[in-house]
Amino acid sequence: MGRWGRPLARVFVEWLQPAAAAHWFEIGCGTGALTTAISERGEPASVVACDPSAPFVEHARAHLLDPRVSFTITGANALPHRPGGFDIVVSGLVLNFVPDIDAVLRSMCDRLRPAGVMAAYVWDYAERMEFLRFFWEEAAALDSRAKELDEGRRFPLCRPSALASVFRAAGLSNVETDALEIATDFGTFDDYWTPFLQGTGPAPGYVASLDPQTRELLRARLEERLSPSNGPIHLRARAWAVRGVKPLSSIS
Repeated sequence: MGRWGRPLARVFVEWLQPAAAAHWFEIGCGTGALTTAISERGEPASVVACDPSAPFVEHARAHLLDPRVSFTITGANALPHRPGGFDIVVSGLVLNFVPDIDAVLRSMCDRLRPAGVMAAYVWDYAERMEFLRFFWEEAAALDSRAKELDEGRRFPLCRPSALASVFRAAGLSNVETDALEIATDFGTFDDYWTPFLQGTGPAPGYVASLDPQTRELLRARLEERLSPSNGPIHLRARAWAVRGVKPLSSIS
């Protein structure tokens, strides 16, 4: 998954069309994919990026040497403030993992200045995350328990109507959603399959749980479907983006 986060982050910043010299706040920065895109394409005056994972923050801090950017290790229950509020508050590929989404979005909105913009994006696990969608379809054809692990079923927030609903509930106006797509190309079937053997995440964890015979059968089904000649695989991955504006009457 990690290799696709950076190109998607760049598409998101371009879609957002931010005003130059804005003060940004990013929730759940991870290793800095979106932070880097903001730095490179958003023309920010400043960026404050936070994440509860110290190793992630240290990695991001070591690799993004932009004096406009600062990182802090904190969770959603202790978000920093800025006098007057931030101009733009964003989050990338995080909201579906948040236990109390309503509380987190209210807290994010509270850090935003009136008339400021809040935006986020999540993968479209249910339909157009093709390299995962094909995986789970073939896994479920072999094993009914795979259906319960499929992110498309587990993350109902990852749909435009659900995202718009929670943004409006947080008090934002002019809420809109849009689809963001990137190419996910693999040189060979092995390039596609090998990450599923690494054990991190629902799909690799599921593969690790299989007996060797079933694992090889799943591999063969996917190879037949995606690359019977072991040539390049050209897929698409879609994310849903959402943004809204904090009303002028809001008081931080």
